[in-house]
Amino acid sequence: MGTRRATFPIERTIGADDWDALEITKADFRRVLFQDVDLTELIDHGSSFEECTFGNVRFNVSEHTDARFLTCLFAGCSFFDATFTGCKLTGSVFDGCTFGLLKVSGGDWSYVRLQGADLRGSTIDGVRLREADLGGARLEGAELRRCDLSGAWLRGADLTRCDLRGSDLGGLDPADVTLKGAIIDPVQATAVATALGLVVRP
Repeated sequence: MGTRRATFPIERTIGADDWDALEITKADFRRVLFQDVDLTELIDHGSSFEECTFGNVRFNVSEHTDARFLTCLFAGCSFFDATFTGCKLTGSVFDGCTFGLLKVSGGDWSYVRLQGADLRGSTIDGVRLREADLGGARLEGAELRRCDLSGAWLRGADLTRCDLRGSDLGGLDPADVTLKGAIIDPVQATAVATALGLVVRP
């Protein structure tokens, strides 16, 4: 899998001088280009962004609850200490973004493209990541707990010391990832051993 660019047209542009909101509730944006906008510490309740493009946007310390970012493109954006709770980001693409201390709880991030993303120290809990592209992602010391990783692409991902307990690892090929010091539960241990061709017996 590779990072893809959005192909939908832009119908409206919001620049740095056009944004001063610190809190939004159920706002609706479609095919909008957000360019160089500072969303630091923004509080977002249930807003919808569909086929939007975010270029060099700062999401630092922002909080998004029950928001939707459907088939959006994030290019060169920063998400330091940003929080997403119960959000839906299906089909969105992250290209050249930074994620220090990102926190994601619940929600649906299926088909998201996070190829090569540096997610070290991030917390991702109870998230649906079906067929997400995490190829080459850096998840050292991160938490990826209770996540649905069915069909997810993890080849080349670094899961060193990553807490994976409760996540679906059925499609994980241990030969394709770095697992040194990763934390798993007994059920996952059996799945990993089976993937390595070992025979598990009581």
